[in-house]
Order: sequence, then structure tokens, then C-alpha cells
Amino acid sequence: MFDFSQRISQLPPYLFAQIDKKKREKIAQGADVIDLGVGDPDIPTPQPIVEAMKKAVEKPEHHRYPSYEGMLSFRQAVAEWFKRRFGVEFDPQKEIITLIGSKEGIAHFPLAFVNPGDVVLCPDPAYPVYKIGTLFAGGEPYMLPLREENGFLPDFRSVPEDILKRTKIIWVNYPNNPTSAKATREFYKELVEWAKENRIIIASDLAYSEMYFGEDKPPSIMEIDGARDVAIEFHSFSKTYNMTGWRLGFAVGNERLVAGLGKVKTNVDSGQFQAIQEAGIAALNLPEEELQRIREIYKERRKVMTEALKEAGLEVYPSDATFYLWVKVPKGYSSAQFVERLLEECALVCTPGNGFGEHGEGYFRISLTVSTERLLQAAERIKKLRL
Repeated sequence: MFDFSQRISQLPPYLFAQIDKKKREKIAQGADVIDLGVGDPDIPTPQPIVEAMKKAVEKPEHHRYPSYEGMLSFRQAVAEWFKRRFGVEFDPQKEIITLIGSKEGIAHFPLAFVNPGDVVLCPDPAYPVYKIGTLFAGGEPYMLPLREENGFLPDFRSVPEDILKRTKIIWVNYPNNPTSAKATREFYKELVEWAKENRIIIASDLAYSEMYFGEDKPPSIMEIDGARDVAIEFHSFSKTYNMTGWRLGFAVGNERLVAGLGKVKTNVDSGQFQAIQEAGIAALNLPEEELQRIREIYKERRKVMTEALKEAGLEVYPSDATFYLWVKVPKGYSSAQFVERLLEECALVCTPGNGFGEHGEGYFRISLTVSTERLLQAAERIKKLRL
């Protein structure tokens, strides 16, 4: 009766909604399903954050409309955290904006700078929202393959000249979802130089900056000289502080890029509930020991599951970042076929690599967001497949 708009009709089904549907069907059959699909932390939000929220909810000043850009006190806390973590200073009034989760900011950002016919360079495989936000803005996604032989880094210098002339934005995401790969400062330095030469915006998604398990902390592109001229960076509370349901994030960077995103947001939302922003301030000021405690849990899970998968005959991409494992499917299977077999025969929900883009074919992703005990159960089920 009513036709969807063209922008809706051209969208593929949202990957994680499809996975959730299949999981529900399997549970309805009575199966003991272990969900290793979506990156939704099972560890509770740290108690100091919860307590800060409880107190903030009672404040009458938070019961009215929040500020569009976010509370200044929250943005000041972001600026202080960023300086501590990355050694870079930002003006909280002009170079930082509060987001209702980083997904919201990522989806809205192209609306501020992309016109119909403009190109956005999107990694493949990748978080689907880079491409979806481009399509909503009327832009044309141009996919940059992420290949294992290149450390899952994009070859941005390979972009054809005719595409380059129409390019407005390039998306990067390291530590990377889904591959778990990391980027170096040298990569960011080359990217900044290239972006400045070609007048291209760099949009960096740093949602997993605190999900590392070695001594080498993931860098921010903002540490690179000249990055502030061309870049904006998106951060999330979801993974670092186990706050996926709270919907809180922020963006930092070039003043005009932040202002453009702010113009979109003032017209489509009314800002994030200020009590949640107060909880965010508590999160940003948590002792480092608390974050290290969370990291140790994921480090142990990564070690246990990687070893178990290798015993089962599966090859895992070596990494010490994110809470994902990027695993090659056995010979003779497509990504979708193997993930379907894991669901049907093992009651395991995993994510097919091709769900993140065609260059994810040949892999599947495991989220380490269940207990070590459940991960070991999952590994035992996979071993019984006799791959």
C-alpha cells in the first residue's frame, strides 16, 4: 500500500537485526544458544557510574531539555580525559560535541558535508553504518578493501583519480571492527598528508581505543601533526565502560567539522539526557585500575578462545585489541554456510564476514562477550564438528 522511499529501499537488511531473528528462532526450538554475534558486553557497568546516574536523575534541572551540544561540564571532562590519554588538547566549547552514542554521530555526519554525487570512501569489511550514513546523505560509497596481507589497512592511494576528485570523506576504524587489526602512527601520518593534499575529510571511529591487551596503546589520529585541519574522531562509552544501553558518545576534532555535525543534530534531536552525561563524567574519571580489570577479563577470554579454536583446526587473526576474534572459515564453506552450520549443529550465533562487506568473505567474527565458561562450551561444540 505504501512504498518505502528510495533511500530505504536501497538499504540491505541490517545485519545484526537478521542475526537476532535467527537466534530467537533457535531458542524457540529449545536450544541452549550461546550468542557470540553482537558486540554487547556482558560485564555490568561499573558501580560508580551507576551511582552517579542515580544521583543525577533526581536533579530537577536535568528534567528539562538538555543542551544541543552537550553539557559544558561533560565536554570539559572529555577534554581532560583526551589530554590525559592522548596528550592532545581540545576546546570543549568548539571542538567537542556530545553524541547519543557514537552510532548516531557516525550516521548523521555525512548529512553535514556530502551532497548527491559525492563519494565517501568506506572500508570493507566494516561496521555497516559508514555505508548506510553515506546512502542516507545521497552520497556514493566507494569500498576500500581491507586485506589480511596488508594488515587490514586500506590502500587509499589506490583510489582512481576520477573517484578521488569526487571524494568528500574517508572512514577509518582502528582498532578495527570486525578484524581486530590496529593502525600505527605511521599509517595515520601518511593518511593525514594524503587527505590534506586532496582536501578530503578523515572520519575516524575510535570506539575500541581502550580495548587493548598489550603495552602498545592504540593511538588517536589526533596525535598526528595536521590532523586537526582535516579530521573528526568519534568515541563511544559502550565498549570501554560496558554502557551499550546508555547511548553516550562524543566527537572531537576540526572546529568546522564538529560544527557541521552540530547543525545536523540541532535539527534532528534534542541532545542526550543530562543525567546520562553526568554518569559519563564519572566514567571518564574512573581509576585506570578499573579499566584494567575489565581488560584482563577480555584478555583471558581471548587467550582461551584462540587456543581452543586452533585446537579445533581454525585459524584466528593474531591481535591484542578489541573483544572480537576474526576467524577464517574452513575450506569448502562460504562465510554464510559455515555460520549457518554453527547455528544449526552447535547452537552458536556468530557473524558471517560477508555481512560486513564482500571482502569479509572467507571469515567469521566471534564476540568475546560471554563468560569464559560459556566460551569453552562453545569451543567444545565446534571441536565436535570434526573440521
